[in-house]
Amino acid sequence: MTAETRVDIDTRVFPSTARRGSQCGQLKLQGVKAGELVEQYGSPLYVIDEYEIRTRARETREAFERAFGRHGAEVSVYYASKAMLAVAIAEWVTEEGLGVDVATGGELAVALAAGVDASRIGVHGNNKSDAEIRRAVEAGVGSIVIDSPQEIARVAKAAEAAKTRQAVFLRVNSGVHASTHSYLATSHEDQKFGVPLTQAAALATEIRSYASLDFRGLHCHIGSQIFATDGFAESARRLLSVYAELEAGGTVAELNLGGGFGIAYTSEEAEEAPEIGALAALIADAVAVTCAEYGLKIPHMSFEPGRSIIGPAGVTLYTVGTTKPVTLTDADPQDEGAAERLYVSVDGGMSDNARPALYDSVYVARIASRLSTAEPILTRVVGKHCEAGDVLIEREWLPGDVQPGDVLAVPATGAYCWALSSNYNYVPRPPVVAVHNGASRLIVRGQTEADLVAQSVIS
Repeated sequence: MTAETRVDIDTRVFPSTARRGSQCGQLKLQGVKAGELVEQYGSPLYVIDEYEIRTRARETREAFERAFGRHGAEVSVYYASKAMLAVAIAEWVTEEGLGVDVATGGELAVALAAGVDASRIGVHGNNKSDAEIRRAVEAGVGSIVIDSPQEIARVAKAAEAAKTRQAVFLRVNSGVHASTHSYLATSHEDQKFGVPLTQAAALATEIRSYASLDFRGLHCHIGSQIFATDGFAESARRLLSVYAELEAGGTVAELNLGGGFGIAYTSEEAEEAPEIGALAALIADAVAVTCAEYGLKIPHMSFEPGRSIIGPAGVTLYTVGTTKPVTLTDADPQDEGAAERLYVSVDGGMSDNARPALYDSVYVARIASRLSTAEPILTRVVGKHCEAGDVLIEREWLPGDVQPGDVLAVPATGAYCWALSSNYNYVPRPPVVAVHNGASRLIVRGQTEADLVAQSVIS
């Protein structure tokens, strides 16, 4: 691999409008230079491309509407806000025709503060408190996904108190195991979400026994960062196999297959990552075939993508602090014969991106503040935390002249980076900046050290 290809901007991983300036060589996001963003807002910095989010949200909705429309079925798409949520983000996705899926009272509060129509909000969670259930019902949310038998009576009680009939789904485990990290696979039986599919009929009967509940159908989520479509097809087949039994007790209007669509974090993954139009078509065709086999009309379908909408829209900018060469003693074929590795320390780390430590997630980095033609060298990009596992990128080839003060850009950080961020070592959470049409604006304020000190109660 040449020096040039090691440092280029792959727009299958970076936002689609990312470019290097022809004169300055700086990375530009929506026409805004990375160096200018760091100078204005500080570093580390989460940068979100508004155009990318809007485009992906709209294209996802249209892809599923088109795919199921060919079979005479309707579809709804909800943004899975756990990936990343702010008032501005909720506004963007709803303006593009999506609903919003929330999992806590806090996420519900943000969605409502953004002016999201409560009827377009779905509420998840394996341990919803009575207060969260009550607030959701009183707000008039479109649906609540019941995650355990105990929740049935609790939601019914809240709806009765509010003098309303609350639409609910029952989350089931289809037994389909997604090809992903075990912590990300959420539809096998031995885990905290949902109920076994074998209990669906009995629990649906219990739900229907409450006048304050409206049983809408089943919900299933097979995992995250999934590239293959066969898991979705098999999960739908298993859920639809019980629909005939469920419909014997009344109409089952909807089937929600969740989300989990994968994205490319590296150029190599870009060769495998699914295109949303093709993915939607394959899922729609599989559902149509299965419904025909069981003599069922295709129900209203729902999906909940999060990562695939916001993940590629995010780029995290860091500033290099120190670099340190380390001699390699154990040969590794992936190191391509390198005798030395350069440790490149940046001013963030596992507090702003926990995914490498949690899931062994792989990212890439590029120098964003300048263009370099220096020969690439083997590097390891690490954070500033007092933790040996604070490694952002285990193996990367950066220009050999990478040095303190350089700004590094790590793409595909829109999903689950800010959302999972922490104050480990009392490091403030970075701000979030949106870029659009050559301009930038703050959409989430960053923390200061004074903010963190103020949390302590001083006697």
